[in-house]
Amino acid sequence: MTLARVKSIALIGLRGEIVDIEVDISDGLPGYSLLGLPDAALLESRERVRSALQNSGATWPNKRVTVSLSPAWLHKSGSGFDLPIAIALLMAQGTITSRNLEQHIFLGELALDGSIRPIRGVLPALLAAVDRGITTAVVPLANAAEAMGLAGVKSIAVSHLNQVISFIEEGVIPEVNLEEIKRVSESPLDLSEVVGQKRARLALEISAIGGHHLLLIGPPGTGKTMLAERIPTIMPPLTREEAVEVAAIHSIAGALGERNLESRTPPFVSPHHTTTATAMVGGGAHFIKPGACSMAHGGVLFIDEAPECKPGVLDSLRQPLESGSVVISRATGSTTFPADFLLVIAANPCPCGRFNGKGRACTCTSLQIRRYLQRLSGPLLDRIDIRTFVEVPKRTELASTEGGESSSDVRSRVIAARGAAAERFTRDLWSTNSQIPASQLRSRFRATKEGMAFLHTELDHERLSARGYHKVMRLAWTIADRNGVTTPGLDEVESAYHLRQGVEIS
Repeated sequence: MTLARVKSIALIGLRGEIVDIEVDISDGLPGYSLLGLPDAALLESRERVRSALQNSGATWPNKRVTVSLSPAWLHKSGSGFDLPIAIALLMAQGTITSRNLEQHIFLGELALDGSIRPIRGVLPALLAAVDRGITTAVVPLANAAEAMGLAGVKSIAVSHLNQVISFIEEGVIPEVNLEEIKRVSESPLDLSEVVGQKRARLALEISAIGGHHLLLIGPPGTGKTMLAERIPTIMPPLTREEAVEVAAIHSIAGALGERNLESRTPPFVSPHHTTTATAMVGGGAHFIKPGACSMAHGGVLFIDEAPECKPGVLDSLRQPLESGSVVISRATGSTTFPADFLLVIAANPCPCGRFNGKGRACTCTSLQIRRYLQRLSGPLLDRIDIRTFVEVPKRTELASTEGGESSSDVRSRVIAARGAAAERFTRDLWSTNSQIPASQLRSRFRATKEGMAFLHTELDHERLSARGYHKVMRLAWTIADRNGVTTPGLDEVESAYHLRQGVEIS
């Protein structure tokens, strides 16, 4: 038999499609044809597969070889098809006689010596395989941590082409030490390490409870980055489904070494302020990768020195902030990545950063300060619920040996408050206060009479916009959940108002 077929997976974003790799060996002038819209990396597979076969003791057919990847309309990219092409070639030559591979998929890049290298996107590929009834997956040994933690499919981790041949022909499964492969990296950070900052710590807690985006403004060295890095430690742990989705995104981006399926800590992503809009939201010509905002899905996206970002970079976040996803369109098609994250941006109060207290050390003019802060666009700031100033710690606070409240204590309050909100939203499509629609705020979720009177007064004096009115209402409900109050009163509404108006930007 000179015709053989095996299966693999092609990824379009987080969605996977079964690809049939067919190999036909026929008489004629020796040659190699690869069909099915392959990209440049896949076109180069010929030489990798040839050398891997020869260095593994197999032969390369001195005939006409045709390799077809179907469906033919689907663009295929990457080197992960090397292994299935090699297996199909061996089957077509008769080197491998087993034909019972209908429920198997093969993923892996071949080195010239026949060893199998890791690839991106193994986890989402296996999720797609499970949905389509595939029972067995042969994956690179370096990808075993993400593959073997997934239920529904039996993963065979291999490090060499000869091991794959032995598995198919004789059923020999290579032994894998999962204890050496699995790495669960729990964050060593804790909120107790932050000195002072009572107001900023409260802002962090309220942000984590209601999913409210946060702006931190303060001089350099006051702890803005320290505070932001510790937000994931006070957020509720990810569920199993959420952890799988987050790990799948990181797998496609090639960054799963930083976390795995066992990690329940929400991700923390902090791109440099010189990053581009493409790196922020994702993109690519052939293989579309998720950007920073998708990598932060389910966790925190922190942007330090936000006014220094290039024009348009921060504003590119406006659409994912509203929809919770990113749609990337290219000539080859459109790809959607989830991007439901908590945005935290930090900035200095002025270009020199020393405008603090009485501002005596600051050398900036009022015009420079105003222009500096106006680099944060109004539409973006409208989507920031909490604005707080991070003060310079006092001498007594720095000298104190007592730590602040720990992350676990704060997280317990966050989980309890979210539980109260979840009970209130039992019949609704949203789960946090920041997601309450404006129409519902005006009908079902109103404050007490005193609280509403305060808001109406601020509206009458034009100190609050319509969007700001709804933002304050959502914040008031979050503060009420934290305080164990069933309906926001005047105290909760005033606190929410001050958190919303905390930093004057003009």
